[in-house]
Amino acid sequence: MLKIALILHAVIATSLMGAGVIAVLAIDMHAGWREIALAAVAGFVLAIPASWLVARQIHKLRGGNS
Repeated sequence: MLKIALILHAVIATSLMGAGVIAVLAIDMHAGWREIALAAVAGFVLAIPASWLVARQIHKLRGGNS
């Protein structure tokens, strides 16, 4: 299940990081590099539990025991 979670994390983190950066830029808060970096880091961190939950659901659907 860890392998699936790591692969999913690459995809989910990219999506969340991109959405966060776009959101920061879209609200026109005169974002500097710190705000953009913080949004990217937040997306990366939020992707950890999200990818683990998705991997667990996939694992359940496939009937995996290991």
